[in-house]
Amino acid sequence: MQIHLVTVGTKMPSWVQQGYDEYAKRLPRECELILKEIPAGKRGKNSDTARIVKEEGERMLAAIPSNSHLVTLDLGGKMWSTQELSQAMQRWQGNGQHVSLMVGGPEGLADSVKQSARESWCLSNLTFPHPLVRIVVAEQIYRAWSILQNHPYHR
Repeated sequence: MQIHLVTVGTKMPSWVQQGYDEYAKRLPRECELILKEIPAGKRGKNSDTARIVKEEGERMLAAIPSNSHLVTLDLGGKMWSTQELSQAMQRWQGNGQHVSLMVGGPEGLADSVKQSARESWCLSNLTFPHPLVRIVVAEQIYRAWSILQNHPYHR
């Protein structure tokens, strides 16, 4: 199974890439985590943010593998414990599909992305900077995988 972390934003600080890479490289090939960065639309004082978000959504949907199981990361989603995330991962593996975790830009996800999703995951009620979300998601995916493998990382 491949898990595609599809995020709006590029050119992250080096500490973000290092943090993400640390957990992504720990995952085995059968549970590969792949980062797909979508360039954010140009925002300015008088920007048409609705149009920008819609275009970002179109680029996000174009970046995912066909027949992918879409999961949005959204405040309106369901909060999962790490144990529940591991159960979701086990279910995803059983379905035999790739999974795409969708993280929007500053204004959130486009409606087209939300409507295409089969599940929605609320990472936290807290507001995180988008670069940090990449690291938290990568760590939680690794932690959930370690639970499924009876690996001592999660204790």
